[in-house]
Amino acid sequence: MKVTGFISLWTLVSLPCAQLVNPAEHEDVVKHAIKLHRGKGAVIAQRKQWVLESCRKLSGLLRQKNVVLNKLKNAIRAVEKDAGLSDEEKLFQVHTFEIFQKELNESENSVFQAIHGLQRALQGDYKDVVNMKESSRQRLEALREAAIKEEMEYVELLAAEKHQVEALKNMQHQNKSLSMLDEILEDVRKAADRLEEEIEEHAFDDNKSVRGVNFEAVLRVEEDEANSKRNASKREVEDDLGLSMLIDSQNNQYILTKPRDSTIPRADHHFIKDIVTIGMLSLPCGWLCTTIGLPTMFGYIICGVLLGPSGLNSIKSIVQVETLGEFGVFFTLFLVGLEFSPERLRKVWKISLQGPCYMTVLMIAFGLLWGHLLQIRPTQSVFISTCLSLSSTPLVSRFLAGSVRGDKEGDIDYSSVLLGMLVMQDVQLGLFIAVMPTLIQAGVSTYSSIFKEILRILILIGQILFSLAAVFLLCLVIKTYLIGPYYRKLHAESKGNKEILILGITAFIFLMLTITELLDVSMELGCFLAGALISSQGHMVSEEIMSCIEPIRDFLAIIFFASIGLHVFPTFVIYELTVLLFLTLSVVIMKFVLAVLVLSLILPKTSQYIKWIVSAGLAQVSEFSFVLGSRARRAGIISREVYLLILSVTTLSLLLAPALWRAAIMKCVPRPERRSST
Repeated sequence: MKVTGFISLWTLVSLPCAQLVNPAEHEDVVKHAIKLHRGKGAVIAQRKQWVLESCRKLSGLLRQKNVVLNKLKNAIRAVEKDAGLSDEEKLFQVHTFEIFQKELNESENSVFQAIHGLQRALQGDYKDVVNMKESSRQRLEALREAAIKEEMEYVELLAAEKHQVEALKNMQHQNKSLSMLDEILEDVRKAADRLEEEIEEHAFDDNKSVRGVNFEAVLRVEEDEANSKRNASKREVEDDLGLSMLIDSQNNQYILTKPRDSTIPRADHHFIKDIVTIGMLSLPCGWLCTTIGLPTMFGYIICGVLLGPSGLNSIKSIVQVETLGEFGVFFTLFLVGLEFSPERLRKVWKISLQGPCYMTVLMIAFGLLWGHLLQIRPTQSVFISTCLSLSSTPLVSRFLAGSVRGDKEGDIDYSSVLLGMLVMQDVQLGLFIAVMPTLIQAGVSTYSSIFKEILRILILIGQILFSLAAVFLLCLVIKTYLIGPYYRKLHAESKGNKEILILGITAFIFLMLTITELLDVSMELGCFLAGALISSQGHMVSEEIMSCIEPIRDFLAIIFFASIGLHVFPTFVIYELTVLLFLTLSVVIMKFVLAVLVLSLILPKTSQYIKWIVSAGLAQVSEFSFVLGSRARRAGIISREVYLLILSVTTLSLLLAPALWRAAIMKCVPRPERRSST
């Protein structure tokens, strides 16, 4: 039987090869096959003997397994009938027997799954890569499920071991008299066990069957230490605290967000080290930029470049640093709103609404035109154009910080127009984020569904406009009835103690942030409106709150600009410097020209001179293009190369922004106001 199978297998292998040779060579092939077969006869006999012995062993193991299963069933029935055991003890012993039954069945299933996999591999075509890929995927899924089952069984065994230890302790306590302290400690131990059971969420068991949840293989990595003994001791501690790092097959790194045991306080020491390092290195980088005449924010970006993946790669908690940096944006926009009163907003609301909309439409039109010439997909052209049309609100607010913005009779203040247009761009950002899922689907849709996609986009725009109307209506109610009494109460309670005032203002910022987020409008707009509402209480109120919030804003802004530097790659910029400079200058000039054109149409004749300053403030690209670009890259809208180009162009445009701003200020602003603006 074995020899016949070998000859058949050799025939299957030799048949395609025989078709490739001449008929005269067939006899040589057959002789060679017979020679090989005769030379390996002893080996075939040994293999046959090994197969027979293995089959006998496997058959014996399966019979033994059936005998053991019958004994386990009898043992379970005996335990259930034993009147001397408590219900809890019966449940524990039965559960222990069931765990052993499961172990036997899983071991048997593993053997036959391996045989089935071998059979499927032999039946497959070795030239079919797709078939082999599917087989590999099935084996990977089976291994993942087996790992999950093994993990669950291990946890059950740990619980059984714990139960045995507790039972042994109970027997020892029953055999000896307990002191009062021992009884108290025993009660505390039982209460602690109940507490752990109450607060444990069983997140693994609750989520493993949820739709969209996949089993993944991960690596657990401990922090390297020079001292091996210290490393060993630290590893034991981290095993208990769960502070090691997990890495999945896609090289994503994970840290602990919520521990199983919430009674033990924990701290992410990686995150602490990252913040400390950024704080220390930001000082010399900021000093350097101040010395050469650049804004300090570029020093903070350089700090992020030096510490990020393109530099020393010492930042471990990149996501956490970026999250903390977002609070810098929130407080920056709050202070912008604090300096931007609702009266000024009413004065320039038409310009603020029309200007960004016209600029975005023109940018998209130019993008589609160039995309058609360069044969770029329309969805990609629309995304890139919209992304580049946005400008940096935190950067411009730094330019305007402390400037004198007194209006002349009949004139419009350039800072009011500029900030109003930037706020509208923040609204557009929220709208674009909401439309992105539809844009992703449009990239793979057929022409028959274009009408549906356009209808969905119009519905989304209607929802955003409704949300904006609700937000501004709510702001009107807060300004009329709530903000005055609320601030007076805070001011009265914070006499001699600024803590209550800072906490109250921060809570109000987060409240407005949450409201705008719930209404599907950008959180940044909520922060700006919070500042504008408080500024309506008067100049003295704004000055007092600004003196309290500015230090918090400055520290968080350092983290924010450093997090931008984490995504700047100098080597890529150096390799493609000529192309990137050309693209950056093209984008900056195009945005400047479009802004001048739009403002020439919508500004009053008496205020035409401010169009150069406002256009200079809008000529750079917003740092939020990093966020939009990363989302688009994950969604497949843009490629990796386009993503890196967007990052580099954004960075270079931000570096050019101070020079363009100063040139506009020198040209258009009167000399007394120029000193305060620069």
